[in-house]
Amino acid sequence: MVERTPAAGQPTPMQKLTALDQARPGFPGEHWLVLGVGIAVWSITRKSPSFLVRTLGMVAGTALVGRAASGRDGLSKVLRWTPFGARVR
Repeated sequence: MVERTPAAGQPTPMQKLTALDQARPGFPGEHWLVLGVGIAVWSITRKSPSFLVRTLGMVAGTALVGRAASGRDGLSKVLRWTPFGARVR
């Protein structure tokens, strides 16, 4: 199997996507909106007769709720409030 890696100094697609997200301006309540959309996706797709629709809804809903919880600073911002948060940098 041939493994493709970016050339030295070239950003990976994930690094490009992260840079685009960091460069755009945020808006107040953005994470609440994303949380609501994630829960709505779960709710709408959970009773579908199609296994594929239920699975894709669960994956999309989980990704959106995770994005709402982590925000732009990642989970480290949220984890600082937990009992083990002193160790989070």
